[in-house]
Amino acid sequence: MSQERLRQLFGFLKEEPNDPFTLYAIALEYQKEDAEKALPYFEKLLNEHPDYVATYYHAAHLYQDLEMKDKVEQTYLTGIEKAKSQQESLALRELQNAYNQYLFEEED
Repeated sequence: MSQERLRQLFGFLKEEPNDPFTLYAIALEYQKEDAEKALPYFEKLLNEHPDYVATYYHAAHLYQDLEMKDKVEQTYLTGIEKAKSQQESLALRELQNAYNQYLFEEED
C-alpha cells in the first residue's frame, strides 16, 4: 500500500466525494494490506454505485478473505447480472470464472 498514492486519492476524493473510480482506487489500495480498511469503501460502492461493475469481483474476493461467506455468493451473482445487463463481456467472464472457482473450493 502506497501512502503517497493514498494521500493523492484522498485529495481527489475531497474534490469529488462521490466519484466511484476514486472510491474504487482507495478500496484497492487498502485491500493490498488491510482488508478491514477496504471494506467500507467497497460497501459504499456496492450501495451507492451498484452499476460500477468492477467493484463486484474485488468485493467478493474481499468478503472471501474476511470469511463473510453470506456475502460472497450474493456479490458474485449480482455482479454477473450487472455485467450481463451492461454487456461487459470481459467483466462477465472474470466474474463467472471467479464464482465457479469459489463454488469448486466450497465443495471441498
